[in-house]
Amino acid sequence: MSQLRMPALFLGHGSPMNVLEENRYTEAWREAGETLPRPRAILAISAHWYTRGTAITAMENPRTIHDFGGFPQALFDTRYPAPGSPDLAEEIAKLLSPVPVQLDQEWGFDHGSWGVLIKMYPEADIPVVQLSIDATKPAAWHFEMGRKLATLRDQGVMIVASGNVVHNLRMVRWGGGDDIYPWASRFNQFVRENLALQSEAETHPLVNFMQHEGASLSNPTPEHYLPLLYVLGARQPDEPVTIPIEGMELGAISMLSVQVG
Repeated sequence: MSQLRMPALFLGHGSPMNVLEENRYTEAWREAGETLPRPRAILAISAHWYTRGTAITAMENPRTIHDFGGFPQALFDTRYPAPGSPDLAEEIAKLLSPVPVQLDQEWGFDHGSWGVLIKMYPEADIPVVQLSIDATKPAAWHFEMGRKLATLRDQGVMIVASGNVVHNLRMVRWGGGDDIYPWASRFNQFVRENLALQSEAETHPLVNFMQHEGASLSNPTPEHYLPLLYVLGARQPDEPVTIPIEGMELGAISMLSVQVG
């Protein structure tokens, strides 16, 4: 394996309040930034840029997007001023051909991306581009996109995807506590048990996740789950798959994180 190969990460990002808080999840993200090989650039894939068609940020100075409401002013005052990379955006657009990729000049970094990167690389000194998730495509397509992106890892680019493999805001237990819904626990365990499996997209259980009896409650909409498939698709044969941190919050939000390589 090339010494330059970057890992690919899926981070369960949870609440935007993790930006202001210090907890075991943010500690794991910080440790990753301190101990993993330093990338020349980062490709972020966030649940919160869910589009029709595929786009990639292609501006020099992406803005910090505060795509949430009802949180403390300190969160809205926080910025993540990492530079963009128009050249890398163009490289990725070519790599994904024949998929048409819009070179976006408007979006920036949403909290699914900067909310974890601000803990991993607080100096904001690594160029970042963010790829959108095409809502019109099936799960297998997203897995195959990960395969196309895999070559970036040998070019010093770290893939950092974020979402939550269980994400049902309508069912969260706002009172907190350890009372996890059984369907959420079962689906989360199903994901854990199949992370290391390597197969074609058509037969991979985590690509065909909606066949699981707990999938529709765990993911009423798929945008928080799909980033995981990019990371699994970017895995090379026989690469290790590890879980840097995991947990369940509010009964229905999985904080499971996955590292490939």
